[in-house]
Amino acid sequence: MIKIFSKPNCVQCSMTMRTLDRQGTEYEVIDVTQDTAAATLIKSWGYRQVPVVQVGEEHWSGFRPDRLSALTTA
Repeated sequence: MIKIFSKPNCVQCSMTMRTLDRQGTEYEVIDVTQDTAAATLIKSWGYRQVPVVQVGEEHWSGFRPDRLSALTTA
């Protein structure tokens, strides 16, 4: 399952979700402004900005079309 840690009015978050929508890739959105445990988790990974995308044990921050497109071939 793909998780997107996001917050309202985040342009890079919206671009990430639109890209996954166009690919037909399912994902779960977690709003870090509402879920303090999720905010703490991504901070423990060293991230200070969203989106943070988690796929299994792998995760990255920012809008990364290269990594998102690789999800359709994985």
